[in-house]
Amino acid sequence: MTTMNISLPETLKAFVDQQVTGRGFGTSSEYMRDLIRKDQDRQALRTLLLDGAASAPTDAADATYFDMLRDRVTGQRR
Repeated sequence: MTTMNISLPETLKAFVDQQVTGRGFGTSSEYMRDLIRKDQDRQALRTLLLDGAASAPTDAADATYFDMLRDRVTGQRR
């Protein structure tokens, strides 16, 4: 693992310290890694949503569609 040093004003450092203590993180590094992972997830979701919005419309997602998905998940075929 590599090291990265960041500079924070005292108010932000105090906030990070509160989060570490109050939310059960062992270190401020763990807290920062958690924030970065959540931001990566948020960006990936945003990309999926934008790609979906830009794609061509498909058939309606009605009860039959969801029944078919449910069957696929449980390994059954209709």
